[in-house]
Amino acid sequence: MDHSSSLLRFLLAWRPGDDMAFDLGTMPTNPGDSTFDYASVVSINIFVVLLCACIVIGHLLEENRWLNESTTALIIGLCTGAVILFAPGGRNYVTMMFSENLFFIYVLPPIIFNAGFQVKKKQFFRNFMAIMLFGVVGTVISFIIISFGASQVFRIMDLGALEIRDYFVSSSISFLVYTAIGAIFSATDSVCTLQVLNQDDAPLLYSLVFGEGVVNDATSVVLFHAIQKFDLVHIDIKVVMKLVVNFFYLFSTSTFLGAFTGLLSAYIIKKLYFGRHSTDREVALMILMAYLSYMLAELLDLSGILTVFFCGIVMSHYTWHNVTENSRVTTKHAFATLSFIAEVFLFLYVGMDALDIEKWTSVSGSPEKSIRVSLVLLGLVSIGRAAFVFPLSLIANLSRNSQNDKLTLKQQVIIWWAGLMRGAVSIALAYNQFTRSGQTHQQGNAFMITSTITVVLFTTVALGLMTKPLIHFLLPPSTRHLTMSLSLDPSSPKSFLSLLLLSNRQAIEVEAENSVPRPTSLRMLLTTPSRSVHHYWRMFDDAFMRPVFGGRGFVPLVLGSPTERDGPD
Repeated sequence: MDHSSSLLRFLLAWRPGDDMAFDLGTMPTNPGDSTFDYASVVSINIFVVLLCACIVIGHLLEENRWLNESTTALIIGLCTGAVILFAPGGRNYVTMMFSENLFFIYVLPPIIFNAGFQVKKKQFFRNFMAIMLFGVVGTVISFIIISFGASQVFRIMDLGALEIRDYFVSSSISFLVYTAIGAIFSATDSVCTLQVLNQDDAPLLYSLVFGEGVVNDATSVVLFHAIQKFDLVHIDIKVVMKLVVNFFYLFSTSTFLGAFTGLLSAYIIKKLYFGRHSTDREVALMILMAYLSYMLAELLDLSGILTVFFCGIVMSHYTWHNVTENSRVTTKHAFATLSFIAEVFLFLYVGMDALDIEKWTSVSGSPEKSIRVSLVLLGLVSIGRAAFVFPLSLIANLSRNSQNDKLTLKQQVIIWWAGLMRGAVSIALAYNQFTRSGQTHQQGNAFMITSTITVVLFTTVALGLMTKPLIHFLLPPSTRHLTMSLSLDPSSPKSFLSLLLLSNRQAIEVEAENSVPRPTSLRMLLTTPSRSVHHYWRMFDDAFMRPVFGGRGFVPLVLGSPTERDGPD
């Protein structure tokens, strides 16, 4: 067998199926055929090599003023897709096709779980109301503006007929289409900004951008599915009330399921104490229980994003402290590594899918119309974002007594900028709405798919390249460094490892720095009620929750371990 020709033929024909990450296209699918085994090995090698290339190049560009790892992975994916496209005979084959099943079932869960597992809980819940304001109310405002703007502009542009799932509608009566577009482009992707920001340097800004991103994704997905479930063509007060009740039901039940799964894992590990026999078992149980929470939510038609996120928060608060010290270090690095690989794979995947020739062939006769659609969507995204960030920031500032906790105009600009970027969630929802089995059968559908890809590429690459310089301009490193020593939260897995890496001298310096702002904290206590919600939660947590489910200070610890020395937060 000519291996070089088989490799090229496989590379050109490689595409994902409906339920799996990829199928073998024109390659023989008989398991007894040696070509089948060879092609499977080739597929794994291609992605492993590309992932390694992204990691190495990202490391070399760590100090680069413009590039970050997500942008680097996307560019490498684009370059790989271009090589396949312009190879001999490449235009006759499908290079790569986005699979929403691969994204939602395999790639997204480790990213969202690690986000909850590593989040600084004090900062997150201290800003919880502002996060919900941006993530829920802001997303709804953006959804309304984008839907209304699309309905007015796209009717004039006459995109043509659209085939949507089981419906075939003309652009003149496609109210369902415009609301779906609003939900698709309301989903933000703030990964580029979060890669530049540091939750130790800018805890307030990081928690708001990060928290809003998670809640925004969940809200967008809930809105998207609600559009498909409810009759929004004949909308009235009853439909609106059902939509609101359905949203709060999904939010509350998804949060409860995530918290329940996290508490169950904490209780099992605390009672059985796996670490006395095998640290591998407790690490494996944490990973499997985390993934189980997401899949249970999908099975029950809940929001898997919210479920696995809150499962990560609960596991970091209880379960993580119930395992041995070696397992704490292992789980922290394991979850972070899985999340990192998934993020790099995701941007690489999107980049390769962007050059699928079939979608672009359908709109090749009207390239100017495709460009106009993309520009309109970019404009609506920017307007929709600005319409809620600045007004809601003003409302959030009214409830903050301390000037240090209020959002400045520069911070508001960064929050607005972070939410301009669109990513894989938008692409996954667009494929769900405008394709069948990954295929676009109508020109109008092709316009929407290519425009979504164009918006994602432009915002991720162009805006992503400007993110680092913008943040360094608005928030110089010297001003961000002032808050670094004040934000170490010993209860979080990330802070625990940071303390492990500190030398004795550095630890003394950090301790000395932490003693400086205490008068400010005392003055804050004199001006704000001490009986806060957090105060009563800590009383309830210490009296009822930790004795049952464990946590720091309530489980057996190795003498002299860093966690024991830290004491309860």
